[in-house]
Amino acid sequence: MTTTDDTPAGPALASLRRARDRFFSGRPPGDGIPDDLAQAWRRARFFGVPRDLAAPPRVRPPVDSPLLAAARPVLDRTAPTLSGALGLVLVDSRCRALWSGGGRYADTPAPDGMAGLDLSEKAVGHNSAALALRTGRRAEVHGPEHFLDLWQEVSAVSVPLYEPTAGRPAGTITVVAPLGEGRTAHPGAALAEATAHAIETELLGRARPPERVLLDAYLRQRAEGAAVVALDGSSRLVSPEAARLLSDETLARLERHATALLRDAGTGPDTGPGPSPSPEERAPEEIAVPDGEIPVPEDEIAVPDPDGTGLAVRMTRLVHDGEVIGAVATVCTAARRARSAERRGHDRLPGLVGTSRPWRLAVSRATELARAAEPLLLIGEPGVGKTALARALLGPRDTPAPRVVDAAEQVPGEVPRWCQALAELPESEGYGGAPPLLLRHAERLGQPEVAALLSLLAERPAVPLVATHTPGAPTGPCLSRLLDILAARSVTLPPLRERVEDIPDLLAGLARRPSPGRPPLTWSLDARRALEQHTWPGNVAELAHVVREVAERRRATGPVRREELPYGLRVPPATRRLSGIERAERAAILEALRRHGDNKARAAESLGIGRATLYRKLRAYGMDRA
Repeated sequence: MTTTDDTPAGPALASLRRARDRFFSGRPPGDGIPDDLAQAWRRARFFGVPRDLAAPPRVRPPVDSPLLAAARPVLDRTAPTLSGALGLVLVDSRCRALWSGGGRYADTPAPDGMAGLDLSEKAVGHNSAALALRTGRRAEVHGPEHFLDLWQEVSAVSVPLYEPTAGRPAGTITVVAPLGEGRTAHPGAALAEATAHAIETELLGRARPPERVLLDAYLRQRAEGAAVVALDGSSRLVSPEAARLLSDETLARLERHATALLRDAGTGPDTGPGPSPSPEERAPEEIAVPDGEIPVPEDEIAVPDPDGTGLAVRMTRLVHDGEVIGAVATVCTAARRARSAERRGHDRLPGLVGTSRPWRLAVSRATELARAAEPLLLIGEPGVGKTALARALLGPRDTPAPRVVDAAEQVPGEVPRWCQALAELPESEGYGGAPPLLLRHAERLGQPEVAALLSLLAERPAVPLVATHTPGAPTGPCLSRLLDILAARSVTLPPLRERVEDIPDLLAGLARRPSPGRPPLTWSLDARRALEQHTWPGNVAELAHVVREVAERRRATGPVRREELPYGLRVPPATRRLSGIERAERAAILEALRRHGDNKARAAESLGIGRATLYRKLRAYGMDRA
């Protein structure tokens, strides 16, 4: 049973073996197998991983790995204390084994341990380290869940190791043990959690904040394929792409400008509060450089290249603890600038936060469709930000402020009256003088409103209308027809659980401006991890409620800790696989505790059970450790 929530290993091993045999014989694995496990097996087969692989392939290990340097003191202390056949394996973010110690990793023929082995899914198929890196959560893989025959008698639990300043997994620590029939949980789970915590503490202690911020910004730009130079006035990091494009004279010129930024930091422009692609980055500097041949945006500087065609360089200040610590310069050609401008199009829309790929694609698509004064339909779960995006799209237009109509709170006849007024505008006037319509909750429209909109769209298809729709409720034939018409120009917004990498920026954007003398609300790594593990059925609206609740209730200083989060967010995952009824009961208990501010007596009363019964159920579901 592959898990990210401590599901026990023992009870279904026999059925898993039969399912695995069916899979390799070309038959479906069966209905009792989790979809994510079956998909993992299929991926391994698609990657061409041989099930009878004698040993994982070796790759070139990284040189001077910061993760290994920080983890080695912890591992050297822990390895001698391992009992029995337990073993430890350290894996980096590319699933390369950096270190191993303790018991043997089943029958892996590696005379110098596992260091240097490639444990990625593309190399060895399904395993706990790859799963923990992909999900960012603790993961267990037992015996027949592995794709390789090599590991059929191995049980493994992996815990991700988070970079202290970047908030992303830098690798995993894995505890391996021989597979035991009937075991209720992995015996090394607590050891893996404790070792991961110790390594993360060591990483935090070794980090040099300003240098780390500069390095993170450099690596982030490189990951996006940019030619990048990072400068702090005394040293510089130059990517190979930038070294090919820029001369020594141009590099020196950029370095002088970075030095000037540091010198003049106290008098630089105030960028103001609000979220940005990185908490440590500010707006690009406006640098005036004469260039009579190449038109360059005001936030870029033009530098000559050997061919004389010119290159664009964007200089971005890096700020840490309120001080400018350096700058990152990205270099690109005109074609790349055009693509970057298209990707950054959503940044120009006011009130929007998020740089994840799903969110960026949705906003870019909506922005493109909104350029034409035609109907646009925004689809998504409750709270994903449909109304915020609609207001941002309608705001920049040279038209009056949009008329907002909420079908859930509509005044009878309001939509038909607006539709009639818009339909009666003379053709010569167009819609320049008419306010666009923002129609919220289209799924709640009554039949007269639907009929009025259908009539308007039939008479004037290019009407300035943005509608939001939350799927789920049954729709009648008239409403279905309206939605079908609008679907030709529709955008589906991703739920928050599919863009958890935006949560840090959303936390900054949703927090209220602190009162004078009080620091801004910040979040510990453990609290952020708890927020990223939540499923967020209420999406961004639910996150906004949590931020407000935490800000109003807390009296402590410093970053918000996991213990300060609402009960339903800080409880650990279930310790065993739950039935449908048990999942519903657990969810009802969490909701009652949330609704009553974690007061167990009131929660029990609202559920119609005794307080002793509530405590018993909390223990049964593993919720008493919150």
